Amino acid sequence: MSLYRSSIWFLKGLSEYTRSSFESAAKRFVEKDLDVSVAGRSFMITGASSGIGKAVATAIAKRGGTIHMVCRNKDKAEEARAEIVKETGNKEIYIHILDFTETRKVWEFAEAFKKKFRSLNVLINNAGSMLTQREVNTEGLEKNFACNTLAPYILTKSLVPLLEKSGDPRVIMVSSGIMLVKKLRIGDLQSQRGRFDGTMVYAQHKRQLVVMTEQLAKAHANIHFSVMHPGWVDTPAAAEAMPDFYQSMKNKLRTPEQGADTVVWLAVSEASAAKPSGRFFQDRKMIPTHLPLAWTHSSLEQKERFMTLLEELAKASQPH
Repeated sequence: MSLYRSSIWFLKGLSEYTRSSFESAAKRFVEKDLDVSVAGRSFMITGASSGIGKAVATAIAKRGGTIHMVCRNKDKAEEARAEIVKETGNKEIYIHILDFTETRKVWEFAEAFKKKFRSLNVLINNAGSMLTQREVNTEGLEKNFACNTLAPYILTKSLVPLLEKSGDPRVIMVSSGIMLVKKLRIGDLQSQRGRFDGTMVYAQHKRQLVVMTEQLAKAHANIHFSVMHPGWVDTPAAAEAMPDFYQSMKNKLRTPEQGADTVVWLAVSEASAAKPSGRFFQDRKMIPTHLPLAWTHSSLEQKERFMTLLEELAKASQPH
C-alpha cells in the first residue's frame, strides 16, 4: 500500500477527529470559559475569509474583539467581512490583503502593520496551502512551504515586539492531525527529492508547525504559544485539496464552527492561558504530538537546526 493510500486510511480511522467525537468531547467543556468579553483586544487571523478562519473571526467578533482579517482574495475577504459584521454587529473588522506564498510580501506586510497599529494581543496563524503540483515563488521557494511554514514563522517573529508590549499576548498555530504520520524533515525543505505528493508535503509542514511552536515558546517566554488540531473539518479547502477523502467522509466532517472552537478557546479564555506554553491541543485539551510507539520523534539538535534553517531562509528574503 502506498504512503498516500495508507495515510488516507489513517485519516479515516481516527474517529476522534470527526463531528460525533467533537459532540462527545463538548460534553466536558466548561461553558463559562468562552463567556467572556474581549473588547479592546486585537486579533490577527490569517486565512479568515472562509472555513475555520472565518468561523474564528466571527466567534471573536461576537465577543467584542477587534479583528484583522489577513486574506489572499480581496473579493472573498470583503464578502466575509460583510457577513461577519451583519451577524455580530461588530464593525471593528479590518481587511489586509496578502499572498502568503510570496515571502518578501509577508515581511513587508508585518513591518507595515507594526508601524500602523499600536497593539496586537493575539496572532492566529491559520492560512494554509495544499498545492498538488510543485510550484516555486519569486524567491525560488516551494509555495506550500512558503505559505504553511515560512509565512507563520516570519509573521510571528516580526510581530513579537508588538505582541510583547500588548497585554496577555498569545500566538496560535493551526496544525493538523495528519502531521502524526510524519517525522520532522530538515534535509529537503523545498520538496525537491522524489515524487511530489501534496498531501504528504502538507503533513510535513503541519509537523513543522508543531516543532516551531515548541521552539518559539522557549525563545519568547512572555508570549503564550499553542498549536492545535481542529479535527477533520468541512471546508472549501478540504473539498478542493483532498476530494476522495472529502467525498468518503463528508457526512462525518466537523462544521467550521466546531473546528474553530479550540482556536477560539485558546485565543480568549483564561483557562487556556493557564496551560503550559508550546503545547499541542485538540478539543480544548493537551494531547501528545506523537502516536504511541511512533518513529516520528526528533532530537533537540534536529529541532534547533530546523529553526536555524528557517531563520536563514527568512533573512534571505527580508527587505533591506
